[in-house]
Parts: sequence; structure tokens; C-alpha cells
Amino acid sequence: MSTVVAQSLHVFGLRSHVSNNVFFFDEQIIIFPSGNHCVKYNVDQKWQKFIPGSDKSQGMLALAISPNRRYLAVSETVQDKPVITIYELSAIPCRKRKILNNFDFPVQKFICMAFSPDSKYLLTQTSPPESNLVYWLWEKQKVMAIVRIDTQNNAVFQVSFNPQDNTQICITGNGMFKLLRFAEGTLKQTNFQRGEPQNYLAHTWVSDDKIIAGTDTGRLFLFESGDQRWETSIVVKEPTSETKNLGVIQESESLIEFPAVTSPVPSYEQVMMTSSHSQLSLPQVFAIAAYSKGFACSAGPGRVLLFEKMEDKEFYRESREIRIPVDPQSNDPSQSDKQDVLCMCFSPSEETLIASTSKNQLYSITMSLTEISKGEPAHFEYLMYPLHSASITGLDTCIRKPLIATCSVDRSVRIWNYESNSLELFKEYQEEAYTISLHPSGHYIVVGFADKLRIMNLLIDDIRSFKEYSVRGCKECSFSNGGHLFAAVNGNVIHIFSTTSLENISNLKGHTGKVIREMSAFDVTYTAVVISHSGRMMFVGTSVGTIRAMKYPLPLQKEFNEYQAHAGPVTKMSITFDDQFLLSIAEDGCLFTWKVFDKDGRGIKREREVGFAEEVLVTKTDMEEKAQVMLELKTRVEELKMENEYQLRLKDMNYSEKIKELTDKFLQEMESLKTKNQVLKTEKEKQDVLHRERMDDLLDKQSRELQDLECCNNQKLLLEYEKYQELQLKSQRMQEEYEKQLRDNDETKSQALEELTEFYEAKLQEKTTLLEEAQEDVRQQLREFEETKKQIEEDEDREIQDIKTKYEKKLRDEKESNLRLKGETGIMRKKFSSLQKEIEERTNDIELLKGEQVKLQGVIKSLEKDIMGLKREIQERDETIQDKEKRIYDLKKKNQELEKFKFVLDYKIKELKKQIEPRENEIKVMKEQIQEMEAELERFHKQNTQLELNITELWQKLRATDQEMRRERQKEWDLEALVKRFKTDLHNCVAYIQEPRQLKEKVRALFEKYVQRADMVEIAGLNSDLQQEYARQREHLERNLATLKKKVVKESELHRTDYVRIMQENVSLIKEINELRRELKFTRSQVYDLEAALKLTKKIRPEVSETVSSEDLPSVPPTMRLNVQEETGRIIEMQRLEIQRLRDQIQEQEQVPGFHPLAGMQLPSLSEEADLKAQTK
Repeated sequence: MSTVVAQSLHVFGLRSHVSNNVFFFDEQIIIFPSGNHCVKYNVDQKWQKFIPGSDKSQGMLALAISPNRRYLAVSETVQDKPVITIYELSAIPCRKRKILNNFDFPVQKFICMAFSPDSKYLLTQTSPPESNLVYWLWEKQKVMAIVRIDTQNNAVFQVSFNPQDNTQICITGNGMFKLLRFAEGTLKQTNFQRGEPQNYLAHTWVSDDKIIAGTDTGRLFLFESGDQRWETSIVVKEPTSETKNLGVIQESESLIEFPAVTSPVPSYEQVMMTSSHSQLSLPQVFAIAAYSKGFACSAGPGRVLLFEKMEDKEFYRESREIRIPVDPQSNDPSQSDKQDVLCMCFSPSEETLIASTSKNQLYSITMSLTEISKGEPAHFEYLMYPLHSASITGLDTCIRKPLIATCSVDRSVRIWNYESNSLELFKEYQEEAYTISLHPSGHYIVVGFADKLRIMNLLIDDIRSFKEYSVRGCKECSFSNGGHLFAAVNGNVIHIFSTTSLENISNLKGHTGKVIREMSAFDVTYTAVVISHSGRMMFVGTSVGTIRAMKYPLPLQKEFNEYQAHAGPVTKMSITFDDQFLLSIAEDGCLFTWKVFDKDGRGIKREREVGFAEEVLVTKTDMEEKAQVMLELKTRVEELKMENEYQLRLKDMNYSEKIKELTDKFLQEMESLKTKNQVLKTEKEKQDVLHRERMDDLLDKQSRELQDLECCNNQKLLLEYEKYQELQLKSQRMQEEYEKQLRDNDETKSQALEELTEFYEAKLQEKTTLLEEAQEDVRQQLREFEETKKQIEEDEDREIQDIKTKYEKKLRDEKESNLRLKGETGIMRKKFSSLQKEIEERTNDIELLKGEQVKLQGVIKSLEKDIMGLKREIQERDETIQDKEKRIYDLKKKNQELEKFKFVLDYKIKELKKQIEPRENEIKVMKEQIQEMEAELERFHKQNTQLELNITELWQKLRATDQEMRRERQKEWDLEALVKRFKTDLHNCVAYIQEPRQLKEKVRALFEKYVQRADMVEIAGLNSDLQQEYARQREHLERNLATLKKKVVKESELHRTDYVRIMQENVSLIKEINELRRELKFTRSQVYDLEAALKLTKKIRPEVSETVSSEDLPSVPPTMRLNVQEETGRIIEMQRLEIQRLRDQIQEQEQVPGFHPLAGMQLPSLSEEADLKAQTK
């Protein structure tokens, strides 16, 4: 790979035609698209961080940020295929979380997206003619639902989720306003459009069920649950003279060609073209943003209106107006603010509003300023600086200052500072600028316009032209390295001018030269090339917008680093004089600055002897005007001081008189208030006496009521206590009766068990015939039971719903009554606040009594639970008795079948033992063959090591010859440089061809400079000797190489034949081993089945012995089974060890260089053998 690395530092530009192109990440950081990147820009600290697009991307189409600010979705087109990439913004640096690129439905590109409120789902809209709306569970890359929105190829502008509901969706477009709901895996429309269809350009949710939508005719609609509730039209507040000039504005804007290759369908230009001429005077609502007080919407070119909610009604009224300011640097300042606002967003605290416009500009305003300027419209400010609004065509840098000069098709020239990342100067002109060059001093520029070539001064606050040349359509111009000359291209003629005399010194015509070197572009077209001043690096811009960094001289192979940069073809590139920064521009209107590093991450430094210059140009007239203005301002300040002092004196006099009048008034009011206070005191005393009397009466009433309540409660408690004693006696009696019943039941059950066992043993044969019929009856009963169960459940559901509705009605009534009672209790609380303390003491006593009552009720409930538990135990014991009887019958049957199996299995085990012995003999033969193969492999390994040593020696000799070749080439290059220098000096001598003396002196100087007699003789001798020695060594090395190659070929052929033979033998042996393993596996499975059957008999025997006598079971010899187990275990252990040893040998042979086992031939894993062994044990 290339040793040159470039890292993106800063970008000057915005791609405003990406859907949803600006939003806040937090209070200080915003995210917007620029080039083929998404930029995180800190508004306070002015730094930028980049989120690069996908490799081979053709540009971004739409963005979406999740409500929790953790994820960013980017819609792109990669190699003519749509891709959605979701980035995790919380990670540092931002990383790709998911990539959606496999689609089961037809799609060209995704034009708008939106995240759900919980950030789990993603909504995407495809472009016509498909017009599919896709509902994703994006973390699992799963399509939850898909629906076609439109069949008439109408444009869709925006999709969004309800901010409180994942399942409700809104879609707006040309002739459509649809509300959809996601349910049961489908999206269903829930509203019906009424009235004339409108071209809805934007919408926003202002509450859970209310949506504001704007049209291309300046109308705003409020929809509630899909029904229209409110409508208003935006009024254009402009004078008639400006409305007449709207056609002229459209013509001037149409000259600017915005990049529309990757813009979402439909783009801003398409909307403007499709709108009729009658609608051009109407404001188009391209963007709407909601906030807590209401919403903001774009209202035509350069206007944003704020609407606030009315307190009495559910409607909105226009509260304030915000305008884009007029730019004095524009060629037509009156039309500079005529930009359509395409996207808006509020900061999380709603302190700041940011807007992006159709001319790729970013504006911001603090909302507090809009509240201050209520009478007049507020004005936006540039968020960063004015940016290019069209393709950038020219780029250059200087030496003495950190400046970048750019020109664009938008008829502007801009001077940037790449050290402070700011805009120094900016000016617009009447014609388009094609090329620009900056003087090395940083004080002048040459700009090639469509009609003329102009040389201009860079003043402190202006760009002023001082000379024009009639060079039309100049596409390239440049200052010389020293700055004393500049050249301009006109067709195939290069005009060279002097910077000092400003005259045309000479003209150069086009040439047809020989191509020295050609290099492949690897599937792209190179559009811009720049080589560093050190001559070690080269950077190339492509038609796809990427930048490739490579070494210079150019490598033979594909060795370069490629970086995602622009969303259009790169038009020009440049490197600063110290090789620290790379600059690139493109048709997307963005300027990128890159930091250049070497492979280890170190900057490629060139020591600067002098720092950057701080001088600026100022004209004499400007200085004189400023001095005159300063004098006028000083005199004006002095006059204002005098006026202010006089006015202050007058105000002091007026204020002193007013203070006297106010003091008199206040004294009179104080006396009147004192009299009123005394009257109020007397009234207060009277009211206190009345209040005390009322309080005494209320206290007496309360004490009587409390006594009555105590008597009633005492009587109730006595009655409850008597009931409790009675219940206790009853529970004791019940316990005694149940204990007696349990004893009787145990005795009867033991007798019944004995009788039942005898009875069932007699009737077992009769019951077997009836079992099948009983099973069929049981199945029918189960079906009937399920049907009855379903009917009962349906009846219960209906009853539950009826009961629910009844109780809901009761709850509503009770809530209403509670609200009334709360109002009454509030009044009573205010009246009887003093009586609450005594009432609380009485209530505490009542609560204690209630607690005792609750305890007694708990005891009663626990006794009832005990009674229920005893009943359940009785039922369970009856069921267990029946289960045991069935089990006894089943075990008897199984015992008979197992005895039959045992006899058959014993016979099979004996036969398997006989088959295992010949297999062991075959395995021993195989071992001997493997040992012989190992010896052959060791011999081949030694031969391979010897060959490798020979090859390393040859490589060392080749490297030495290569180094000598490089030295000779360097000498050749040095001689060529010397010849070039001699040619230039000789060319200079030709100028004195008509002056013999000076010609003679120049020729003599040339002879003394380039020719020395002693050197002549030595060089001639040395050159001949060196050439002979070089030829002799080259022939010797070529002969050695040829012989070594022959040896290597012969040895490789011998080694190959031996290797093939060994591999064939290995294959045959592996096949035999695999066949033996299959047979072993089959025998082991048979052994395992036999052993499993035997183990079943062992487990069943002790259980059966409880019910069946031991005389019925046949005797099994234990010694026989022990011998079988020992033999099988011993054989399997031996075979496992042998296989392990063979595997170890194969692994050792694989480590030997030159030995490669056959692909596809694999031995079974030891885990399988371990499983078989466990099964046999």
C-alpha cells in the first residue's frame, strides 16, 4: 500500500438538496451533509468531525436521526444500488451499526426516512415508479410491513411517525395526505381525503393526533385524526415593484446548475419547474418545524413565520416573522435574500432555530431575539459563513499567507483561511468565474471570467479590480513560482503577462508531445492531479468524487489509498507550499482541507524560516476616507456629550419636582390608610368573638357525636367477639370429626386395597378387551369436554364484558360523586381545621379496633383453608391408588417382553465378539504401513530444507544486482539533469549570437563550468571499464540463474511424483480406516442397544419384586454380563488409543513443509468416539 495518508480536517460547503439535511445532535452540535460525508459541527468551539459515506457511494439522498439522538440513518446509492446505513452516534468515532442492502422488493432509491419514537423501527419511502413505504425492524434487518403508496407516479415528499405511537404514520406528497396504522403485519389507511387534492410539501406533528401540513400555494392545514379542522393562507408582504421582478429572479436562478444527480425525487428545482407561472407569486411551504408554543414554517423566498397556539381555541395565529438578511457583497443585494428555506430544526432547549436554504446556506437565530423584536421582522444570521451555492471551478493557495482562493459558477470569488477555518473575503460579480490564481504574496488574484481576465487587489475588506484583459472564456490561469509572471489560457494559446508592467510578454501555442508513462485508472476517470512540492507524493481526484493518495514516481502496481470526499467529480486540487495540507474542490460546491501524513502518522514537515505574513492592502483613498469619518465621529461624540449633559440637567429638575409631588400624595394616602386600619381592627375583634362562640358550639356537637359513635362501636365489637367464640368451637368440633373420618378411611382403604388387588388379578384378562373401547370413549369425552369448555369460555367472556361495562359505569358515577364530595370536603376542611386534631385521635382508636377485627377474620379464613386442603388430600389419594393399579399391570407386560429380548441379545453379543478379533489384526498391519510412510516423509523434508537454502542464496544475489541497477539509474538521471542545465545555459548564450565578444565569454564560462581536462580522461576510462565489468557480471549471474532454475524444476518434478504416490497410498489407507470405523460404529450401536435393554431389566426387577414373587422371574448369570462389559470396554479403549496415535502422526506430517493433505478427506473427531464410549459404558 501507499505510504501517503490524508485525513480530512475541515469542509466548507453544504448539500441542501439531501432530504432532512440539518438537525441537532445536542445543544451545541449540529449534523449536516457535505460532499460524501456527514459533518458533526460544534457551534461554540468551531470544530468538525466526519462520518464518511459508504465506499463507491454516488451520494447521499436522505438523512434521519432517532428521537433519542443515538442513531443516524443515511440513504445512499452505491454502484446504482440503494443502501441504508445506520450509524451509532454515541460511539467515538461513529461506527456502522447496521447496513440494509438486501431487498426482496423492487427499489431504485430511498428518498425519505423516519425513526419511530422508541428508535426501534425505521420508515423508508422509495422513489417512483415503485413508491413503496417500508416499515423496518432495523436492528434485525426485518421488513415488518410494505405497502405501495401511489400508483400514478406522484411525488412523495415526507414520511413521519406519531411522536407518541409507533404504529401511526403520516405521508404527504403531490395530491396525497395519508394516515396509516400498523396492525397485524400490515399498514392500513385510516383516513379518507376530502375536497380538492393539494400538493403537500411538508408536515409536522404538533400533538398526538394533530398535524400541520403546508402546500405549494402557501396554504396551511390543521388535521385532527385525519379530518381537516383549520385552514389559513400565507400572505406575501412585499411591495408591487418586487413582485413584478419575480420573473427576473427565476431567470437568474435558472442559470445556476445545482447538482441534481443524487438529489431525492422530487428535488427543489423539479418542484419549482412543475409549479405554474401563476403560482410563482404564491409562497411555497417547503419546511415546517414544531416547538412547544406552536410551529415555524417557511413562507416563500427568504421568509419564515412563527405561529403560536391561541389560548381560547384550538387554532394558531401568526405571531412573528423572520427574514434572511440582504447580503451587501452580492451583485444584486435586493435579490440576495430570495432563497427558499428547505429544512428547519429547533435545538433541544428551543433556544436556537437553524435553517438551510436552496442556495446551500446555513442560517441561525436565537428565539429570544424574535420575542424582543415584536413590531418589526427579525433577521437570521449566518451559522458559519457564506458558502458556495454551485459547482466550484477554480482553486489556488499562496506562500506568505494561509489563504485559499476559490471561484464558482455562482459568480462569486471567495478567500478562505485554512488556519482559522474562516472566510476572509467574499464578492459576487455579474459573470461566471472559471479559474482563479493567487499571488505567492497573497495580495493579488487573477480571475478568468466568461468575458474578461481580471487582475485584482485583495484589500482589507474588498476585492477590487485594477486591470482587465480581453481574454474570453479563460479556463486556466496561474502565477509563476516567483510571482513576477502569470499565464492565462485561451483555446490552445497560452498568454504570458508580466506582473509588474502588466504587459503581454509572449504567447505559447499548443503542442503535441510524446506520452512518457501511462497508468491505469482502475474503473474510474481521473479529473484532477496534483504533485507535492517535495516530489514524493501525488494526489488524484476522480469522477466519482474520491481522492487517491500515491507515491511519486508512480508505482507499477495498484498501490494507493482511496478516500471518500465529494459527491460529484473533483474539479481541482492543490497542495500548500509546506506540503502540510491538501485542498480539493468539486462540482458539489464543497471545499475540503486534508492533513497529509506519512505511513507512520507523522506530518510531512518542511521547516518554515519565516511565519505567515500579517500585512494587508489598504488604498490611500480608503485611509483618507476612514480618517475623515473618524474626525467626524469624534466631533459628533463631543456634541452628543454636550447634549446629553444638558438633557440630564433638565431631567434632574423635572424628577425633583415630581418627587416632591409624589411624597405629598403618599403622606396623604398614609393617613387615610391608618384610619382604615383602625376601623378594620375593630371589625376583626367583633368577628373573633363570634368565631369563638361558633367554635364552642361545634366542639360540643363533635363530643356528643363521638360518644354516640363509641357506644355503637362497643356494642358491635361485643357481638363480633361472641360470633368469633362460636366459630372457634365449631372449628374444633370439625377438626375432631375429620380426624375420626381420616382414621376410618385409612382402615377401609387398606382393606379395600387388598380386596381390589385380588379382584383385579382375577379380571385382568377381561379388562384388556374392554380397554380399547374405554379409550375410544375417553377420546369422545375429551372432544365433548373441549367443546363444552370453549362454549363456557365464550359465555364467561361475554359475562365478564357485561360486568366490566356495568362496573365502569358505576366507577364513573362514583368518580363524579367523589369529585362533588371532594369539593364539599375542601370547604369543610377550611371551616374545621382546628377540630381535626381531636378527630384524628379518635380515628386512631377506631383503627386499632379495626386491626383486631381484621386479625380475627384472618384466623377464620385460615381455618377454612385447612378444611379445603384436607378435602383435596382425600381426592388426591384416591387418584394415586388408581394410578398404581394401572402401573402394576403395565410392568407385568414389560417384564415378559424383556425376558424375550434378553435371550436374543446374549446371542448377538457372542457373535459380535467373534467379528472384532480379525479387525484388530488388520489395524496392526495398517500401523506398520504408516511407520514406513513416516520414514519416507522425513527424507522428503530434508530435501525440501536443502532446496529452500539454495533459493535464499539466489534471492540475495538478485537483490545485490537490483541495488547496483538502481545506482546506475541514479547516475543516469544525474547526467540527464546536467545535460538539461547545459542546454538551458546554451540557449541563453544563443541570445548573444550577434555580439561576438559576449558570446565568446559565455562559451568560455560554459567550458570552465562543465568541462575539466582531467575529468574528461578519467570519465572516458571509467565509463568503458564500468560497462565491461557490468556486462561480465550480468552474464555470470544470468548463467547461474538458468542452471538453478533447471535444478529447481527437476527436483520439484521428482518431489511431485513421490508426493503423489504417497498421497494415493494415504487415500487408500484412509478409505480402509473409514470403512473399519463405520463397521465399529455399527457394532457399538448394537452393543449399546443390548446394554440399554439389559439395564432396563435391572431397573425393572426391584420394582416388580414388590408386587410379584421372585419365583416367576428367570435367573440371569451375573458373571456372563461382567465378562461382556469388560471385553467390549477393553476393545474400545485400545481402538481409541490407536486412533489418537494415528492422528498425532498425521498432525506432525502436516507441520512438515511441502506436505499438504488431500482436501475433503477428514477423520472423525474424537468427540464422537468419546460419545460412543460413554454410550457403551
